[in-house]
Amino acid sequence: MQPFVLPEFYLSYPARLNPHLDGARKHSKAWAYTMDMIDVPQHGTVIWNEHDLDSHDYALLCSYTHPDAAPQELDLVTDWYVWVFYFDDHFLELFKRTGDIEHARGYLDRIARFMPAEGEITDTPENPVERGLTDLWNRTVPHRSAAWRRRFRESTRNLLDESLWELANINESRVANPIEYVAMRRKVGGAPWSANLIEHSLNAEVPDEIAAKRPMEVLRDCFADAVHLRNDLFSYQREVEDEGELSNSVLVFEKFLGCTTQEAADAVNDLLTSRLHQFEHTALTEVPALFDEHGVQPAGRAETFAYVKGLQDWQSGGHEWHLRSSRYMNEGALEARGGPELLGGPSGLGTSAARIFRSVATTAPQRTRSFTHHPHEQLGPVPLPALPLPFPLRLSPHLSAERTKIADWPRRIGLLSEGVWDTARLRASDVPLATAGICPDAPPEQVSLTNDWLTWGTYADDYYTEVLSSDLSATRLTTERLKLFMPTIGEPPPSPQTALETGLADLWQRTTGPLSPAERETFRATVESMIDAWVWEAATQAQNRIPDPIDYVEMRRRAFGSDLVASISRLTNSRTVPEEIHRSRVIEALEDSAADYAWLINDLFSYRKEIEYEGTLHNAVLVVRSFLDVEQDRAIRIVADLAEARLAEFRHAADVGLPGLFADYGLDTKARDTLTAYADLLKNLMTGIANWHHESARYTDEELERVRAAQLTAEPTPPAANPMQHPGCTGTPHVPLGATPRFHLNATGLGTKSLHIPAPSSPTPH
Repeated sequence: MQPFVLPEFYLSYPARLNPHLDGARKHSKAWAYTMDMIDVPQHGTVIWNEHDLDSHDYALLCSYTHPDAAPQELDLVTDWYVWVFYFDDHFLELFKRTGDIEHARGYLDRIARFMPAEGEITDTPENPVERGLTDLWNRTVPHRSAAWRRRFRESTRNLLDESLWELANINESRVANPIEYVAMRRKVGGAPWSANLIEHSLNAEVPDEIAAKRPMEVLRDCFADAVHLRNDLFSYQREVEDEGELSNSVLVFEKFLGCTTQEAADAVNDLLTSRLHQFEHTALTEVPALFDEHGVQPAGRAETFAYVKGLQDWQSGGHEWHLRSSRYMNEGALEARGGPELLGGPSGLGTSAARIFRSVATTAPQRTRSFTHHPHEQLGPVPLPALPLPFPLRLSPHLSAERTKIADWPRRIGLLSEGVWDTARLRASDVPLATAGICPDAPPEQVSLTNDWLTWGTYADDYYTEVLSSDLSATRLTTERLKLFMPTIGEPPPSPQTALETGLADLWQRTTGPLSPAERETFRATVESMIDAWVWEAATQAQNRIPDPIDYVEMRRRAFGSDLVASISRLTNSRTVPEEIHRSRVIEALEDSAADYAWLINDLFSYRKEIEYEGTLHNAVLVVRSFLDVEQDRAIRIVADLAEARLAEFRHAADVGLPGLFADYGLDTKARDTLTAYADLLKNLMTGIANWHHESARYTDEELERVRAAQLTAEPTPPAANPMQHPGCTGTPHVPLGATPRFHLNATGLGTKSLHIPAPSSPTPH
């Protein structure tokens, strides 16, 4: 008996079948026999027999997902999928069922030897997984560019290595939280790897100059998430009930939301639908603009569009295969869908169109909710659940001094003369309290620098909301000009025209003086990531589109400035910690969970300010309300639960992950102390931010009403679209009725101070 009824899936593109299916079936079976994958015991266990391979029908999967591949390429791609599914079952039998994590590490380390970044394979394969990879690597990578090989090797390594994460969770009986699960499933689930093979099969490589840009990353991630969520729905019975697997989104939602399995399955399908909507939105609105921005040539544009179409084909084709493969729970699914038209049943344009229309109609309410929110919704007082501090609070002894001079730097650079802030608003926010909690042990000059970064980030967010929110072009121009004030060594910046520009020019010089050119570029990239995320917020606001939940989490993290914290920490720690450690799963978990906890707390406290007073859409409570279609109180509780889950993940990474990392890499005492200190820094970050939200007047109803009253008495002046003529230079900015600033506690200065990047003894005033 199936544990739940499969939901109605959203499919906007018909599946097509490659005409070379029969040849791929014959070839892949012969290849599997040659690699000893069929009927050959592995450590006493036969992983597959011929019936297993036939009933799984990976040739059918590849013929659906690569309908336009030539015969030779279809054979190659099918062999890759036979290999990856064999690896999955091989790893299951040898290590997941036994919990043997120690030997699993050695097994995965050996596999990595058979996909060298450069040169030939020199090791001798010892099992079917190594034998298959050797053959496939030699048949594939010589035909691709260095950039493609680099991406493919990384995605293959992730696919293999993160199997340890699944195994560790099984050994600990630990179910991941939703944010952690989505991020890790992308790696272990293999869809980014599949996206690389789409490029190969179509001979359509995405140009390297745009491959790592946000729109292409979003397409890849939406594709990956949709593939994995769909697979989780079909494989729940096999994985959870038979294999004892804990890495399944239906189980994750079931545990996190405290709901039935059917309700969890429906929620997963809603998230799958949302990711497909995001894919379509990105492909239609962002990719063409990306071409123009980077001057992509016609050939590169054509190959990119072929790749995007290939991702669509994979989604629809993968769904068809899941309906038919004996590997999955799919009883009655074909009949409910309307029959196996691609394999001899009813067919034709009308049949496909009817199916697509039905799936679109079914998911229309979700899409409608995303675009029909009315700004400035009247909420009234918003009660919040108890939110205790995550760790013991320590405050810097320099707090009083920073409060005493709180207006000095803002006044000097002009933050109090552009009509956005006044002294009362600055003091009510009490940014020094956040600084004091974030870096309690820093010397006074570093505390001051941190406080100035936080003040600048707070003001920038208010400025973008109140001055620029109604003009997307002005937002983009403002952001591009800000980038000019982070010059390379020897490159003079232009004269600043606004307080934002003056402040960034001052902070950049004070912060980056001791850094090498490479370190400056790394730091600059993370600042740019943050301010570009502010443009993303403005763009979705202009569309009146409540963001997709996963896109919101990832972009909110950037807008919050967590990437900047990670960058600064690496600059200071890189001399004692190997670079690969900073890219490890444990450090990533520490950084992302700490950042997510902080911005989730911010979204809870700022919910009324952002939704009612500012009329914005970027708040986790609103995103949850829209996505799950639940009442406000339920959405608030879910966001609070998610913050608690991210905090629990941080603690697990610090208490369990770090000691394991130390042992795995054989780190010396100095490296261990550095990483332990970094974890403590992140604890201070979370605690200082949480305490600030509890104590600052910024989010109180009284302060919100005071600011609104002050804004209503100000003389409005429309903002200029030309950033050289911003209201900071020409007069008082226009402030929309009922608007107040939205605060992202950017951790920009946090990392700078707490990690002891030295500052010049006398900063240059502007």
